Amino acid sequence: MSGKKIFNVDDAYALETPEDSVRLYGEWAPTYDSGFVDRVGYVLFKRVAEQLAKHADRIEGAVLDVGCGTGIVGVCLRESGIDTIDGIDISREMLVEAGKKKTPNGDPVYRNLIQADLTTTVDIADDQYGGLVSAGTFTHGHLGPEPLDELWRVAAPGAQCAIGVRSTHYEPAGFAEKLAADVAAGKITEPTLVEVDLYAADTPNREHADDKALVVLCQVAK
Repeated sequence: MSGKKIFNVDDAYALETPEDSVRLYGEWAPTYDSGFVDRVGYVLFKRVAEQLAKHADRIEGAVLDVGCGTGIVGVCLRESGIDTIDGIDISREMLVEAGKKKTPNGDPVYRNLIQADLTTTVDIADDQYGGLVSAGTFTHGHLGPEPLDELWRVAAPGAQCAIGVRSTHYEPAGFAEKLAADVAAGKITEPTLVEVDLYAADTPNREHADDKALVVLCQVAK
């Protein structure tokens, strides 16, 4: 692959390992916003951010943007009035792009940017975040629900969560079962599911024009 390659969602759906993610997103990072988000009308990040923003007045503390990529979710959250956001991603190159994102007054969108593999224990202390948001991490199919345990760990009791999961991935990959088990164990509240589009109605990416995601809305209880 060269730096001029045009990447698309099928490249992301083909990922199988963390190493695959590092390679793909490392090459995709410089053109992700213009060559994917803008070109095909990707809107899932806006829909997930909107769902979290509805509960902004109940968020106490910073929000962790999980799989923050180039920072497009963080921009939406800052526009909605959520001011303190940390981002975490496996790709150093994506984090470089996220670090370039600024608010209208020139402040960095993110307070901290953290490179980490969510399939392992991340170097974040317990109970640090009043909110969790994730738009793309669980929509490409290469990650199942296992990293949710780490997310619940770093979130403070009462943290507001908005986590996007591709609709076709939700039950087959075990998300429904995992979330039900976590509710039963007292880790989270009973989730509400909101179905949203991944792409704008006029997307040129007709093969995926009808793709949907479920935004899982819950609170961390533990």
